[in-house]
Amino acid sequence: MMKKQRTGIIILETLMILVGIFFIYPVFLMFMNSFKTFGEVVSNVIALPKSLEIANYITVIEKMNYPRLFLNNLVITSIGIFGIVLFSSTAAYILDRRRSKYTRFMYVLIITPMLIPFQTIMITLLKTMSSLGLSGSVWGLGIQYWGFGIPMATFIFFNFMRTIPKDIDESALIDGASTIRTFFSIILPLLKTVTVTVIVLNVMWIWNDFLLPLLMVNRSPDTKTLVLSAYTFVGQFNTQWHYAMTAMVLAVLPSIIFFILLQRYIVEGVVAGAVKG
Repeated sequence: MMKKQRTGIIILETLMILVGIFFIYPVFLMFMNSFKTFGEVVSNVIALPKSLEIANYITVIEKMNYPRLFLNNLVITSIGIFGIVLFSSTAAYILDRRRSKYTRFMYVLIITPMLIPFQTIMITLLKTMSSLGLSGSVWGLGIQYWGFGIPMATFIFFNFMRTIPKDIDESALIDGASTIRTFFSIILPLLKTVTVTVIVLNVMWIWNDFLLPLLMVNRSPDTKTLVLSAYTFVGQFNTQWHYAMTAMVLAVLPSIIFFILLQRYIVEGVVAGAVKG
């Protein structure tokens, strides 16, 4: 019996390694081709570079105005993450602690947008944001991510909130703490693991998003994001593949590093809310 289990584990691990290689290989090709010349990329995309063309990175950084676009990404992502974490955590706290027909209805109403594809509302969103003056602004784009990120974040926070005993709230109330004081001073520090999970997932999404920035901040070079700027090296009649690969590496590398540093919290945060304590 043990031998069969061990064989099954080996087969499963082998299968997972193959799946991992399947997904990682395109990323490896992107990094590898970012160090090639245009001729090398066109002649053989899967071959190793003959020499490391560091000049590709220098040229792309200058053409993209990388520091400015990096700042744009940082501002957009920071605004988006701040609103998503603040509003979804407080909403999940109230919805969990004040159970009623009204809060159950509000919970369903908040998480329902997860089922609505973005493509079905993007034209209406574009018109609405233009009328509100939020189109064409990195600040406006960051605020728009609140509406798309809060439903999933509320769902995650709500499931984790159920693991926190309500006795904590009652003790704080006896000591004279208000609801707001209780949440920010006592409950929020207990949400550290799940908060990091929400931050990591949304940073990966917002930083690398293409469609929403394309609709909202694509009019001016000063408001573009890194991913949008990388797309400028791809033309209808002429594509500078070596620069395009380099630009994509520069665009996604910060989020990859961020994910690697904090990825262990994703599993911990999701699993922590799966079992009610």
